[in-house]
Amino acid sequence: MNAPDTNILIYANDSREPVKRKIALNLLADLDDAVLLWQVACEYIAASRKLEKFGFTQKQAFGDLALLENSWTIVFPTWKTLQKAETLISRYSVSFWDALIVAACLENGVTRLYSEDIGDFFRADNLEVINPFI
Repeated sequence: MNAPDTNILIYANDSREPVKRKIALNLLADLDDAVLLWQVACEYIAASRKLEKFGFTQKQAFGDLALLENSWTIVFPTWKTLQKAETLISRYSVSFWDALIVAACLENGVTRLYSEDIGDFFRADNLEVINPFI
């Protein structure tokens, strides 16, 4: 299973970054067996406000997520996800938010996380973190 991080969704709509936008759009178009992490959905809606002055609205972000409903499964955090995040924070000294995304992936069988922000130090836990922009 695959999951994009928030930055992938944002770049797909960011006219200021044409190269990253093209990469993000191609990735999202080709992403098979994808899930939407609840945290990513929430961050996407919140971050979309930063793009309003560039012509992308929060309403459009909600519309994007509505389109994904037909083809992606949404993954909600559980108590076990929080516990796994705590373990990841201790093991890797990462931020809570990064640990929560990785924990949600691990708890739900995601094997590839596409992100610009999270390093590949989680590869040992059966999760490959891929930065599509390098």
